[in-house]
Amino acid sequence: MPTDSRQTIRTTGKRLRDALSQLLKSEQGPRAVTTAILLIVMILTINGLNVINSYVGRDFMSAIENRDLHAFHQQALFYASIFVMSAIAAAFYSFMEGKLGILWRQQLTWRLTEAYLSEHTYYRLNSATNGVANPDQRITEDVRAFTTTTISFVLLFLNGTVTALSFSGVLWSISPRLFLVAVLYAVVGSLLTIYLGRPLIGLNYNQLDMEANFRADLIHVRENSETIALAHREGRFKTRLQGRLNALTQNFHHLIRVNRNLGFFTNGYNYFIQLIPPLLIAPMFIAGNIEFGVITQSTMAFATLLGAFSLIVTQFQSISAFTAVTTRLQTLSDAIHQWRETKLCAIATEESPNFVRYENVTIRTADESQILIEDLNVEILRGASMLCTGDDDAPKVALFRATAGIWGCASGKILRPSLDDILFLPERPYLPPGTLRHILLRSGMESVTKDDEIQAVLRQLDLDKTVARIGGMDASVDWDSSLSISEMHLLSIARIFLARPTFAFLDRPESSVPKPQVSRILDELTANGIGTVVFSQGNGFQHKFDSELEIMTGGKWVLRPQAGSVRHLNDPDLKDLSC
Repeated sequence: MPTDSRQTIRTTGKRLRDALSQLLKSEQGPRAVTTAILLIVMILTINGLNVINSYVGRDFMSAIENRDLHAFHQQALFYASIFVMSAIAAAFYSFMEGKLGILWRQQLTWRLTEAYLSEHTYYRLNSATNGVANPDQRITEDVRAFTTTTISFVLLFLNGTVTALSFSGVLWSISPRLFLVAVLYAVVGSLLTIYLGRPLIGLNYNQLDMEANFRADLIHVRENSETIALAHREGRFKTRLQGRLNALTQNFHHLIRVNRNLGFFTNGYNYFIQLIPPLLIAPMFIAGNIEFGVITQSTMAFATLLGAFSLIVTQFQSISAFTAVTTRLQTLSDAIHQWRETKLCAIATEESPNFVRYENVTIRTADESQILIEDLNVEILRGASMLCTGDDDAPKVALFRATAGIWGCASGKILRPSLDDILFLPERPYLPPGTLRHILLRSGMESVTKDDEIQAVLRQLDLDKTVARIGGMDASVDWDSSLSISEMHLLSIARIFLARPTFAFLDRPESSVPKPQVSRILDELTANGIGTVVFSQGNGFQHKFDSELEIMTGGKWVLRPQAGSVRHLNDPDLKDLSC
Protein backbone atom coordinates (compact mmCIF):
# COMPACT_ATOMS: atom_id res chain seq x y z
CA MET A 1 0.00 0.00 0.00
CA PRO A 2 1.50 3.39 -0.95
CA THR A 3 2.24 5.47 2.12
CA ASP A 4 0.94 8.65 0.52
CA SER A 5 -2.85 8.37 0.62
CA ARG A 6 -3.25 11.49 -1.47
CA GLN A 7 -1.26 9.89 -4.26
CA THR A 8 -3.52 6.85 -4.00
CA ILE A 9 -6.59 9.04 -4.42
CA ARG A 10 -5.08 10.81 -7.43
CA THR A 11 -4.21 7.56 -9.20
CA THR A 12 -7.61 5.98 -8.55
CA GLY A 13 -9.17 8.08 -11.31
CA LYS A 14 -6.58 6.95 -13.85
CA ARG A 15 -7.04 3.31 -12.89
CA LEU A 16 -10.79 3.68 -13.26
CA ARG A 17 -10.43 5.21 -16.74
CA ASP A 18 -8.10 2.39 -17.81
CA ALA A 19 -10.53 -0.26 -16.58
CA LEU A 20 -13.47 1.38 -18.36
CA SER A 21 -11.44 1.65 -21.56
CA GLN A 22 -10.64 -2.07 -21.44
CA LEU A 23 -14.33 -2.87 -20.90
CA LEU A 24 -15.35 -0.85 -23.98
CA LYS A 25 -12.77 -2.67 -26.11
CA SER A 26 -13.80 -6.13 -24.91
CA GLU A 27 -16.37 -8.58 -26.21
CA GLN A 28 -18.84 -7.32 -23.58
CA GLY A 29 -18.28 -3.69 -24.68
CA PRO A 30 -21.28 -3.24 -27.06
CA ARG A 31 -23.75 -4.73 -24.57
CA ALA A 32 -22.23 -2.64 -21.77
CA VAL A 33 -22.66 0.56 -23.83
CA THR A 34 -26.30 -0.29 -24.64
CA THR A 35 -27.05 -0.98 -20.98
CA ALA A 36 -25.30 2.24 -19.90
CA ILE A 37 -27.39 4.29 -22.34
CA LEU A 38 -30.58 2.74 -20.98
CA LEU A 39 -29.39 3.56 -17.45
CA ILE A 40 -28.90 7.21 -18.41
CA VAL A 41 -32.42 7.27 -19.86
CA MET A 42 -33.72 5.87 -16.57
CA ILE A 43 -31.80 8.51 -14.59
CA LEU A 44 -33.36 11.27 -16.67
CA THR A 45 -36.79 9.67 -16.32
CA ILE A 46 -36.53 9.27 -12.54
CA ASN A 47 -35.28 12.84 -12.05
CA GLY A 48 -38.03 14.19 -14.29
CA LEU A 49 -40.60 12.32 -12.23
CA ASN A 50 -39.03 13.68 -9.02
CA VAL A 51 -39.32 17.27 -10.24
CA ILE A 52 -42.96 16.71 -11.21
CA ASN A 53 -43.49 15.03 -7.86
CA SER A 54 -42.23 18.13 -6.02
CA TYR A 55 -44.89 20.30 -7.70
CA VAL A 56 -47.64 17.69 -7.25
CA GLY A 57 -46.68 17.43 -3.59
CA ARG A 58 -46.82 21.21 -3.24
CA ASP A 59 -50.30 21.38 -4.76
CA PHE A 60 -51.42 18.38 -2.72
CA MET A 61 -50.45 20.08 0.57
CA SER A 62 -51.95 23.38 -0.59
CA ALA A 63 -55.25 21.62 -1.36
CA ILE A 64 -55.28 20.33 2.22
CA GLU A 65 -54.53 23.83 3.53
CA ASN A 66 -57.36 25.34 1.42
CA ARG A 67 -59.79 22.51 2.32
CA ASP A 68 -60.41 21.99 -1.43
CA LEU A 69 -61.72 18.39 -1.62
CA HIS A 70 -61.90 18.30 -5.44
CA ALA A 71 -58.30 19.50 -5.81
CA PHE A 72 -57.26 17.13 -3.03
CA HIS A 73 -58.66 14.08 -4.89
CA GLN A 74 -57.16 15.24 -8.18
CA GLN A 75 -53.71 15.83 -6.72
CA ALA A 76 -53.88 12.52 -4.81
CA LEU A 77 -54.51 10.72 -8.13
CA PHE A 78 -51.56 12.54 -9.69
CA TYR A 79 -49.46 11.68 -6.65
CA ALA A 80 -50.31 7.95 -6.92
CA SER A 81 -49.62 7.93 -10.68
CA ILE A 82 -46.20 9.52 -10.17
CA PHE A 83 -45.37 6.98 -7.45
CA VAL A 84 -46.30 4.02 -9.71
CA MET A 85 -44.23 5.36 -12.62
CA SER A 86 -41.30 6.10 -10.28
CA ALA A 87 -41.46 2.57 -8.84
CA ILE A 88 -41.41 1.01 -12.33
CA ALA A 89 -38.53 3.24 -13.45
CA ALA A 90 -36.56 2.46 -10.26
CA ALA A 91 -37.05 -1.30 -10.77
CA PHE A 92 -35.72 -1.12 -14.35
CA TYR A 93 -32.86 1.08 -13.12
CA SER A 94 -31.80 -1.52 -10.51
CA PHE A 95 -32.11 -4.36 -13.03
CA MET A 96 -29.91 -2.64 -15.62
CA GLU A 97 -27.39 -1.57 -12.98
CA GLY A 98 -26.99 -5.21 -11.94
CA LYS A 99 -26.77 -6.33 -15.58
CA LEU A 100 -24.02 -3.82 -16.33
CA GLY A 101 -22.19 -4.92 -13.17
CA ILE A 102 -22.14 -8.60 -14.14
CA LEU A 103 -21.00 -7.78 -17.69
CA TRP A 104 -18.07 -5.79 -16.34
CA ARG A 105 -17.26 -8.34 -13.67
CA GLN A 106 -17.20 -11.13 -16.27
CA GLN A 107 -14.83 -9.16 -18.51
CA LEU A 108 -12.47 -8.00 -15.76
CA THR A 109 -12.41 -11.34 -13.90
CA TRP A 110 -11.60 -13.31 -17.03
CA ARG A 111 -8.94 -10.80 -18.16
CA LEU A 112 -7.15 -11.09 -14.81
CA THR A 113 -7.65 -14.87 -14.64
CA GLU A 114 -6.29 -15.40 -18.14
CA ALA A 115 -3.26 -13.22 -17.42
CA TYR A 116 -2.75 -14.94 -14.05
CA LEU A 117 -2.70 -18.41 -15.62
CA SER A 118 -0.61 -17.48 -18.68
CA GLU A 119 3.14 -18.07 -18.88
CA HIS A 120 3.34 -19.55 -15.36
CA THR A 121 2.48 -16.14 -13.86
CA TYR A 122 0.63 -17.80 -10.95
CA TYR A 123 3.77 -19.76 -10.12
CA ARG A 124 6.04 -16.74 -10.42
CA LEU A 125 3.89 -14.58 -8.15
CA ASN A 126 3.57 -17.38 -5.60
CA SER A 127 7.29 -18.18 -5.56
CA ALA A 128 8.45 -14.54 -5.51
CA THR A 129 9.67 -13.28 -2.15
CA ASN A 130 7.78 -10.02 -2.70
CA GLY A 131 4.79 -11.63 -4.36
CA VAL A 132 1.28 -10.21 -4.25
CA ALA A 133 -0.70 -11.41 -1.23
CA ASN A 134 -3.96 -13.27 -1.81
CA PRO A 135 -4.30 -12.97 -5.60
CA ASP A 136 -7.30 -15.33 -5.50
CA GLN A 137 -9.25 -12.92 -3.27
CA ARG A 138 -8.33 -9.97 -5.48
CA ILE A 139 -9.57 -11.74 -8.61
CA THR A 140 -12.86 -12.79 -6.99
CA GLU A 141 -14.03 -10.55 -4.16
CA ASP A 142 -12.10 -7.40 -5.07
CA VAL A 143 -13.23 -7.53 -8.70
CA ARG A 144 -16.84 -7.92 -7.56
CA ALA A 145 -16.53 -4.99 -5.15
CA PHE A 146 -14.70 -2.87 -7.72
CA THR A 147 -17.22 -3.34 -10.54
CA THR A 148 -20.38 -2.96 -8.47
CA THR A 149 -19.04 0.00 -6.48
CA THR A 150 -17.65 1.77 -9.53
CA ILE A 151 -20.96 1.50 -11.36
CA SER A 152 -22.78 2.67 -8.24
CA PHE A 153 -20.49 5.71 -7.88
CA VAL A 154 -20.65 6.62 -11.57
CA LEU A 155 -24.43 6.42 -11.51
CA LEU A 156 -24.55 8.41 -8.27
CA PHE A 157 -22.42 11.10 -9.90
CA LEU A 158 -24.57 11.19 -13.04
CA ASN A 159 -27.73 11.13 -11.00
CA GLY A 160 -26.36 13.86 -8.72
CA THR A 161 -25.46 16.02 -11.71
CA VAL A 162 -28.92 15.65 -13.27
CA THR A 163 -30.54 16.21 -9.87
CA ALA A 164 -28.48 19.34 -9.25
CA LEU A 165 -29.49 20.74 -12.65
CA SER A 166 -33.13 19.76 -12.14
CA PHE A 167 -33.63 21.07 -8.61
CA SER A 168 -31.33 24.11 -8.70
CA GLY A 169 -34.00 25.95 -10.68
CA VAL A 170 -36.75 24.73 -8.36
CA LEU A 171 -34.89 25.85 -5.23
CA TRP A 172 -33.75 29.14 -6.77
CA SER A 173 -37.33 29.97 -7.74
CA ILE A 174 -38.37 29.42 -4.12
CA SER A 175 -35.48 31.25 -2.46
CA PRO A 176 -32.07 32.23 -3.91
CA ARG A 177 -30.75 32.49 -0.36
CA LEU A 178 -31.77 28.89 0.37
CA PHE A 179 -29.97 27.76 -2.79
CA LEU A 180 -26.73 29.51 -1.74
CA VAL A 181 -26.99 28.06 1.77
CA ALA A 182 -27.28 24.55 0.25
CA VAL A 183 -24.13 25.04 -1.86
CA LEU A 184 -22.11 26.47 1.06
CA TYR A 185 -23.36 23.76 3.44
CA ALA A 186 -22.33 21.00 1.02
CA VAL A 187 -18.85 22.47 0.36
CA VAL A 188 -18.00 22.88 4.06
CA GLY A 189 -19.39 19.44 4.87
CA SER A 190 -17.36 17.77 2.10
CA LEU A 191 -14.09 19.37 3.21
CA LEU A 192 -14.60 18.37 6.85
CA THR A 193 -15.55 14.82 5.83
CA ILE A 194 -12.33 14.42 3.81
CA TYR A 195 -10.28 15.71 6.74
CA LEU A 196 -11.93 13.41 9.30
CA GLY A 197 -12.12 10.30 7.10
CA ARG A 198 -8.77 10.32 5.33
CA PRO A 199 -7.23 7.53 7.53
CA LEU A 200 -9.96 5.14 6.34
CA ILE A 201 -8.18 4.52 3.00
CA GLY A 202 -5.13 2.86 4.54
CA LEU A 203 -7.16 1.09 7.23
CA ASN A 204 -9.56 -0.43 4.70
CA TYR A 205 -6.64 -1.61 2.54
CA ASN A 206 -4.97 -3.31 5.51
CA GLN A 207 -8.24 -4.83 6.71
CA LEU A 208 -8.84 -6.57 3.37
CA ASP A 209 -5.39 -8.17 3.44
CA MET A 210 -5.64 -9.19 7.10
CA GLU A 211 -9.05 -10.81 6.58
CA ALA A 212 -7.70 -12.69 3.56
CA ASN A 213 -4.61 -13.89 5.46
CA PHE A 214 -6.74 -15.21 8.30
CA ARG A 215 -9.04 -17.02 5.87
CA ALA A 216 -6.07 -18.44 3.94
CA ASP A 217 -4.66 -20.02 7.10
CA LEU A 218 -8.05 -21.57 7.93
CA ILE A 219 -8.22 -23.02 4.40
CA HIS A 220 -4.70 -24.39 4.85
CA VAL A 221 -5.79 -26.20 8.03
CA ARG A 222 -8.80 -27.71 6.23
CA GLU A 223 -6.77 -28.85 3.21
CA ASN A 224 -4.02 -30.36 5.36
CA SER A 225 -6.17 -31.62 8.23
CA GLU A 226 -4.83 -35.19 8.23
CA THR A 227 -1.17 -34.16 8.14
CA ILE A 228 -1.68 -31.61 10.91
CA ALA A 229 -3.53 -34.14 13.06
CA LEU A 230 -0.82 -36.77 12.61
CA ALA A 231 1.92 -34.26 13.41
CA HIS A 232 -0.04 -32.80 16.37
CA ARG A 233 0.59 -29.25 15.12
CA GLU A 234 -2.71 -27.80 16.36
CA GLY A 235 -0.93 -25.68 18.97
CA ARG A 236 1.28 -24.02 16.39
CA PHE A 237 -1.73 -23.20 14.20
CA LYS A 238 -3.71 -21.89 17.18
CA THR A 239 -0.88 -19.46 17.91
CA ARG A 240 -0.63 -18.43 14.26
CA LEU A 241 -4.37 -17.97 13.84
CA GLN A 242 -4.62 -16.05 17.10
CA GLY A 243 -1.93 -13.68 15.84
CA ARG A 244 -3.80 -13.20 12.57
CA LEU A 245 -7.07 -12.62 14.43
CA ASN A 246 -5.50 -10.15 16.87
CA ALA A 247 -3.99 -8.15 13.99
CA LEU A 248 -7.24 -7.85 12.05
CA THR A 249 -9.31 -7.02 15.15
CA GLN A 250 -6.83 -4.34 16.22
CA ASN A 251 -6.97 -2.77 12.76
CA PHE A 252 -10.76 -3.08 12.79
CA HIS A 253 -10.96 -1.33 16.18
CA HIS A 254 -8.99 1.56 14.70
CA LEU A 255 -11.27 1.48 11.66
CA ILE A 256 -14.48 1.73 13.68
CA ARG A 257 -13.03 4.53 15.84
CA VAL A 258 -12.40 6.63 12.75
CA ASN A 259 -15.87 5.71 11.47
CA ARG A 260 -17.34 6.74 14.83
CA ASN A 261 -15.72 10.18 14.68
CA LEU A 262 -16.81 10.57 11.08
CA GLY A 263 -20.31 9.42 12.03
CA PHE A 264 -20.61 12.18 14.67
CA PHE A 265 -20.21 14.75 11.93
CA THR A 266 -22.14 13.08 9.08
CA ASN A 267 -25.16 12.23 11.26
CA GLY A 268 -25.39 15.79 12.51
CA TYR A 269 -24.89 17.04 8.96
CA ASN A 270 -27.83 14.93 7.74
CA TYR A 271 -30.14 15.89 10.62
CA PHE A 272 -29.67 19.63 10.07
CA ILE A 273 -30.75 19.21 6.43
CA GLN A 274 -34.34 18.75 7.71
CA LEU A 275 -34.20 21.91 9.85
CA ILE A 276 -32.61 24.50 7.55
CA PRO A 277 -35.43 24.89 4.93
CA PRO A 278 -38.23 25.52 7.49
CA LEU A 279 -36.01 28.02 9.32
CA LEU A 280 -35.60 30.06 6.13
CA ILE A 281 -38.97 29.48 4.41
CA ALA A 282 -41.43 29.40 7.35
CA PRO A 283 -41.16 33.18 8.02
CA MET A 284 -42.20 33.76 4.37
CA PHE A 285 -45.33 31.61 4.93
CA ILE A 286 -46.11 33.36 8.21
CA ALA A 287 -45.87 36.69 6.42
CA GLY A 288 -48.37 35.38 3.83
CA ASN A 289 -45.93 35.56 0.90
CA ILE A 290 -46.11 31.83 -0.01
CA GLU A 291 -48.47 28.88 0.28
CA PHE A 292 -48.00 26.18 2.91
CA GLY A 293 -47.16 23.58 0.23
CA VAL A 294 -44.06 25.60 -0.69
CA ILE A 295 -42.52 24.67 2.68
CA THR A 296 -42.90 20.98 1.84
CA GLN A 297 -41.58 21.57 -1.68
CA SER A 298 -38.57 23.55 -0.41
CA THR A 299 -37.72 20.84 2.14
CA MET A 300 -37.80 18.15 -0.55
CA ALA A 301 -35.88 20.28 -3.08
CA PHE A 302 -33.27 21.31 -0.48
CA ALA A 303 -32.71 17.71 0.70
CA THR A 304 -32.53 16.39 -2.87
CA LEU A 305 -30.18 19.10 -4.08
CA LEU A 306 -27.98 18.81 -1.01
CA GLY A 307 -27.85 15.04 -1.51
CA ALA A 308 -26.51 15.67 -5.01
CA PHE A 309 -23.94 18.14 -3.70
CA SER A 310 -22.96 16.00 -0.70
CA LEU A 311 -21.84 12.73 -2.31
CA ILE A 312 -18.47 12.95 -0.56
CA VAL A 313 -20.16 13.33 2.83
CA THR A 314 -22.70 10.56 2.35
CA GLN A 315 -20.42 8.12 0.51
CA PHE A 316 -16.98 8.75 2.01
CA GLN A 317 -16.80 5.44 3.87
CA SER A 318 -17.67 3.59 0.67
CA ILE A 319 -15.23 5.75 -1.30
CA SER A 320 -12.38 4.90 1.09
CA ALA A 321 -13.11 1.16 0.80
CA PHE A 322 -13.41 1.53 -2.97
CA THR A 323 -10.00 3.26 -3.16
CA ALA A 324 -8.43 0.39 -1.21
CA VAL A 325 -10.00 -2.21 -3.52
CA THR A 326 -8.87 -0.28 -6.61
CA THR A 327 -5.31 -0.12 -5.28
CA ARG A 328 -5.27 -3.87 -4.55
CA LEU A 329 -6.47 -4.72 -8.04
CA GLN A 330 -3.98 -2.37 -9.63
CA THR A 331 -1.18 -3.89 -7.55
CA LEU A 332 -2.14 -7.34 -8.85
CA SER A 333 -2.43 -6.11 -12.43
CA ASP A 334 0.95 -4.35 -12.22
CA ALA A 335 2.59 -7.45 -10.74
CA ILE A 336 1.18 -9.69 -13.48
CA HIS A 337 2.34 -7.25 -16.15
CA GLN A 338 5.78 -6.98 -14.56
CA TRP A 339 6.29 -10.73 -14.34
CA ARG A 340 5.04 -11.30 -17.88
CA GLU A 341 7.45 -8.65 -19.15
CA THR A 342 10.32 -10.06 -17.09
CA LYS A 343 11.98 -13.21 -18.36
CA LEU A 344 11.83 -15.54 -15.38
CA CYS A 345 14.36 -18.06 -16.59
CA ALA A 346 17.54 -16.50 -17.95
CA ILE A 347 18.25 -19.75 -19.78
CA ALA A 348 17.55 -19.42 -23.49
CA THR A 349 15.22 -22.19 -24.69
CA GLU A 350 14.65 -23.52 -28.18
CA GLU A 351 12.38 -26.26 -29.41
CA SER A 352 13.98 -29.35 -30.84
CA PRO A 353 11.85 -32.44 -31.49
CA ASN A 354 14.52 -35.15 -31.23
CA PHE A 355 16.70 -34.41 -28.22
CA VAL A 356 17.21 -32.53 -24.97
CA ARG A 357 20.46 -30.61 -24.96
CA TYR A 358 22.03 -28.49 -22.20
CA GLU A 359 24.59 -26.00 -23.53
CA ASN A 360 26.77 -24.22 -20.96
CA VAL A 361 23.95 -24.32 -18.41
CA THR A 362 24.81 -22.86 -15.01
CA ILE A 363 22.17 -22.89 -12.27
CA ARG A 364 22.33 -20.94 -9.02
CA THR A 365 20.26 -20.89 -5.84
CA ALA A 366 17.28 -18.53 -5.67
CA ASP A 367 19.32 -15.93 -3.76
CA GLU A 368 22.24 -16.41 -6.22
CA SER A 369 24.61 -17.12 -3.34
CA GLN A 370 25.66 -20.61 -4.51
CA ILE A 371 26.21 -22.45 -7.76
CA LEU A 372 24.14 -25.63 -7.94
CA ILE A 373 25.25 -26.81 -11.39
CA GLU A 374 28.15 -25.30 -13.33
CA ASP A 375 28.54 -25.27 -17.12
CA LEU A 376 26.45 -28.35 -17.90
CA ASN A 377 26.92 -29.66 -21.46
CA VAL A 378 24.92 -32.82 -22.06
CA GLU A 379 22.76 -34.13 -24.90
CA ILE A 380 20.04 -36.80 -24.54
CA LEU A 381 18.72 -38.20 -27.79
CA ARG A 382 15.16 -39.31 -28.42
CA GLY A 383 14.36 -42.68 -26.86
CA ALA A 384 17.34 -42.61 -24.47
CA SER A 385 17.21 -42.86 -20.70
CA MET A 386 19.38 -40.99 -18.22
CA LEU A 387 19.64 -41.19 -14.45
CA CYS A 388 20.51 -37.96 -12.62
CA THR A 389 21.91 -38.57 -9.12
CA GLY A 390 23.59 -36.66 -6.32
CA ASP A 391 23.66 -36.45 -2.55
CA ASP A 392 22.00 -33.03 -2.55
CA ASP A 393 18.45 -32.78 -3.89
CA ALA A 394 18.63 -29.01 -4.56
CA PRO A 395 20.67 -29.20 -7.82
CA LYS A 396 18.47 -31.97 -9.20
CA VAL A 397 15.26 -30.11 -8.37
CA ALA A 398 16.70 -26.95 -9.93
CA LEU A 399 17.64 -28.79 -13.14
CA PHE A 400 14.20 -30.42 -13.27
CA ARG A 401 12.48 -27.03 -12.94
CA ALA A 402 14.88 -25.21 -15.27
CA THR A 403 14.13 -27.76 -18.00
CA ALA A 404 10.43 -27.01 -17.49
CA GLY A 405 11.17 -23.26 -17.68
CA ILE A 406 10.27 -22.28 -14.12
CA TRP A 407 13.66 -21.69 -12.50
CA GLY A 408 14.89 -18.12 -12.30
CA CYS A 409 18.59 -18.01 -11.47
CA ALA A 410 20.33 -19.68 -14.39
CA SER A 411 22.19 -19.04 -17.61
CA GLY A 412 23.00 -20.98 -20.76
CA LYS A 413 20.77 -22.64 -23.31
CA ILE A 414 18.38 -25.60 -23.31
CA LEU A 415 17.07 -27.25 -26.47
CA ARG A 416 14.11 -29.55 -25.90
CA PRO A 417 10.79 -30.60 -27.45
CA SER A 418 7.80 -28.29 -27.04
CA LEU A 419 6.10 -28.39 -23.66
CA ASP A 420 3.21 -30.24 -25.32
CA ASP A 421 5.59 -33.07 -26.19
CA ILE A 422 7.50 -33.36 -22.91
CA LEU A 423 5.88 -34.29 -19.60
CA PHE A 424 7.20 -33.54 -16.12
CA LEU A 425 6.18 -35.71 -13.16
CA PRO A 426 7.17 -34.05 -9.82
CA GLU A 427 7.85 -36.00 -6.66
CA ARG A 428 4.40 -35.17 -5.33
CA PRO A 429 1.98 -35.81 -8.18
CA TYR A 430 -0.92 -33.50 -8.91
CA LEU A 431 -4.31 -34.64 -10.17
CA PRO A 432 -6.54 -31.73 -11.22
CA PRO A 433 -10.30 -31.68 -10.52
CA GLY A 434 -12.40 -33.61 -13.03
CA THR A 435 -13.22 -37.15 -14.02
CA LEU A 436 -10.55 -39.84 -14.19
CA ARG A 437 -10.92 -39.90 -17.97
CA HIS A 438 -10.08 -36.18 -18.18
CA ILE A 439 -7.09 -36.67 -15.88
CA LEU A 440 -5.61 -39.51 -17.92
CA LEU A 441 -6.09 -38.03 -21.40
CA ARG A 442 -4.87 -34.90 -23.11
CA SER A 443 -7.46 -32.24 -23.81
CA GLY A 444 -9.37 -33.09 -26.98
CA MET A 445 -8.41 -36.78 -26.87
CA GLU A 446 -11.35 -37.92 -24.74
CA SER A 447 -13.42 -39.02 -27.75
CA VAL A 448 -10.44 -40.36 -29.71
CA THR A 449 -8.80 -42.71 -27.21
CA LYS A 450 -10.71 -45.97 -26.79
CA ASP A 451 -11.59 -47.32 -23.37
CA ASP A 452 -9.83 -50.62 -24.18
CA GLU A 453 -6.54 -48.76 -24.62
CA ILE A 454 -7.02 -46.94 -21.32
CA GLN A 455 -7.94 -50.13 -19.49
CA ALA A 456 -4.87 -51.92 -20.89
CA VAL A 457 -2.56 -49.23 -19.50
CA LEU A 458 -4.32 -49.29 -16.13
CA ARG A 459 -3.98 -53.08 -15.91
CA GLN A 460 -0.33 -52.80 -16.85
CA LEU A 461 0.19 -50.54 -13.82
CA ASP A 462 -2.03 -52.66 -11.53
CA LEU A 463 -4.55 -49.81 -11.25
CA ASP A 464 -7.69 -51.63 -12.40
CA LYS A 465 -8.81 -52.35 -8.82
CA THR A 466 -8.13 -48.74 -7.83
CA VAL A 467 -10.29 -47.47 -10.70
CA ALA A 468 -13.10 -49.86 -9.75
CA ARG A 469 -12.91 -48.68 -6.12
CA ILE A 470 -13.36 -45.01 -6.97
CA GLY A 471 -16.26 -45.64 -9.36
CA GLY A 472 -14.82 -46.05 -12.85
CA MET A 473 -13.49 -43.83 -15.61
CA ASP A 474 -16.14 -41.16 -15.25
CA ALA A 475 -15.77 -40.79 -11.49
CA SER A 476 -14.92 -37.36 -10.09
CA VAL A 477 -13.80 -37.45 -6.46
CA ASP A 478 -11.45 -35.67 -4.11
CA TRP A 479 -8.28 -37.32 -5.37
CA ASP A 480 -6.09 -36.27 -2.42
CA SER A 481 -8.35 -37.98 0.10
CA SER A 482 -9.45 -40.93 -2.07
CA LEU A 483 -6.07 -42.09 -3.39
CA SER A 484 -2.69 -42.80 -1.87
CA ILE A 485 0.39 -40.95 -3.09
CA SER A 486 1.49 -44.14 -4.85
CA GLU A 487 -1.83 -44.45 -6.69
CA MET A 488 -1.73 -40.80 -7.71
CA HIS A 489 1.81 -41.28 -8.96
CA LEU A 490 0.87 -44.34 -11.00
CA LEU A 491 -2.12 -42.54 -12.54
CA SER A 492 0.25 -39.75 -13.57
CA ILE A 493 2.51 -42.36 -15.17
CA ALA A 494 -0.53 -43.86 -16.92
CA ARG A 495 -1.09 -40.45 -18.49
CA ILE A 496 2.47 -40.57 -19.86
CA PHE A 497 1.79 -43.92 -21.54
CA LEU A 498 -1.45 -42.62 -23.07
CA ALA A 499 -0.01 -39.24 -24.13
CA ARG A 500 3.14 -40.78 -25.68
CA PRO A 501 5.38 -37.70 -25.36
CA THR A 502 8.89 -37.56 -26.76
CA PHE A 503 10.41 -37.25 -23.28
CA ALA A 504 9.27 -37.79 -19.70
CA PHE A 505 11.10 -36.27 -16.72
CA LEU A 506 10.47 -38.05 -13.38
CA ASP A 507 11.54 -36.47 -10.08
CA ARG A 508 12.34 -39.09 -7.40
CA PRO A 509 9.61 -41.58 -8.43
CA GLU A 510 10.95 -44.15 -5.95
CA SER A 511 9.72 -42.00 -3.07
CA SER A 512 6.17 -43.30 -3.63
CA VAL A 513 6.60 -46.28 -5.98
CA PRO A 514 8.93 -49.22 -5.23
CA LYS A 515 12.12 -49.25 -7.29
CA PRO A 516 11.41 -52.63 -8.94
CA GLN A 517 8.07 -51.30 -10.17
CA VAL A 518 9.73 -48.05 -11.32
CA SER A 519 12.26 -50.13 -13.25
CA ARG A 520 9.48 -52.04 -15.04
CA ILE A 521 7.77 -48.77 -15.89
CA LEU A 522 11.02 -47.35 -17.28
CA ASP A 523 11.51 -50.48 -19.38
CA GLU A 524 8.03 -50.00 -20.85
CA LEU A 525 8.61 -46.30 -21.53
CA THR A 526 11.85 -47.13 -23.33
CA ALA A 527 10.11 -49.86 -25.31
CA ASN A 528 7.53 -47.28 -26.41
CA GLY A 529 10.29 -44.95 -27.62
CA ILE A 530 9.79 -42.38 -24.86
CA GLY A 531 13.00 -40.80 -23.63
CA THR A 532 13.24 -40.72 -19.85
CA VAL A 533 15.25 -38.66 -17.39
CA VAL A 534 14.99 -39.84 -13.79
CA PHE A 535 16.16 -37.70 -10.85
CA SER A 536 17.03 -39.89 -7.86
CA GLN A 537 19.14 -40.07 -4.72
CA GLY A 538 21.12 -42.99 -6.15
CA ASN A 539 20.90 -45.99 -8.43
CA GLY A 540 19.57 -49.37 -7.42
CA PHE A 541 17.13 -49.52 -10.35
CA GLN A 542 16.99 -52.72 -12.38
CA HIS A 543 16.43 -50.65 -15.50
CA LYS A 544 19.58 -50.20 -17.58
CA PHE A 545 20.06 -46.47 -18.15
CA ASP A 546 21.98 -45.22 -21.15
CA SER A 547 23.92 -42.90 -18.90
CA GLU A 548 24.20 -41.52 -15.38
CA LEU A 549 24.71 -37.85 -14.59
CA GLU A 550 26.10 -37.32 -11.10
CA ILE A 551 25.91 -33.79 -9.68
CA MET A 552 28.40 -33.13 -6.91
CA THR A 553 28.89 -30.46 -4.29
CA GLY A 554 29.80 -27.05 -5.64
CA GLY A 555 28.11 -27.58 -8.99
CA LYS A 556 30.63 -30.05 -10.43
CA TRP A 557 29.22 -32.95 -12.41
CA VAL A 558 30.29 -36.07 -14.22
CA LEU A 559 28.53 -37.99 -17.01
CA ARG A 560 28.96 -41.74 -17.25
CA PRO A 561 27.52 -42.73 -20.63
CA GLN A 562 26.75 -46.37 -21.43
CA ALA A 563 25.58 -45.70 -24.99
CA GLY A 564 25.91 -42.99 -27.60
CA SER A 565 22.34 -41.82 -27.12
CA VAL A 566 23.56 -39.63 -24.25
CA ARG A 567 26.78 -37.71 -24.66
CA HIS A 568 29.05 -35.07 -23.16
CA LEU A 569 29.03 -32.24 -25.70
CA ASN A 570 32.58 -31.08 -24.89
CA ASP A 571 34.22 -34.50 -24.71
CA PRO A 572 36.12 -35.10 -27.97
CA ASP A 573 36.12 -38.85 -27.35
CA LEU A 574 32.32 -38.91 -27.27
CA LYS A 575 31.38 -36.31 -29.87
CA ASP A 576 31.05 -38.81 -32.67
CA LEU A 577 28.90 -41.26 -30.73
CA SER A 578 25.29 -41.51 -31.84
CA CYS A 579 22.30 -43.78 -31.39
